[in-house]
Amino acid sequence: MSALNVEFSDRELEDLRQIAKERGTTMKALVREATVADIARHRALQEGAEVFRRFFADNADAFADAFPEDEHGPRHPGRAA
Repeated sequence: MSALNVEFSDRELEDLRQIAKERGTTMKALVREATVADIARHRALQEGAEVFRRFFADNADAFADAFPEDEHGPRHPGRAA
């Protein structure tokens, strides 16, 4: 497994020590857990955004009909609005 050195301010380091102590874990485990959770959250947000983009694209006409005031320019090129 690869490693990464991370720098913290004295205050951040003391806070990490305190939190790790309160949770009964090591600072290394605490930082790794937080990082892995953030990576998972980031991936989930990316996947959710992609699902939304596909849904919106697949239903663009329905959205345009439901919210015509949000449309920019003529909906059907070549036709009068």
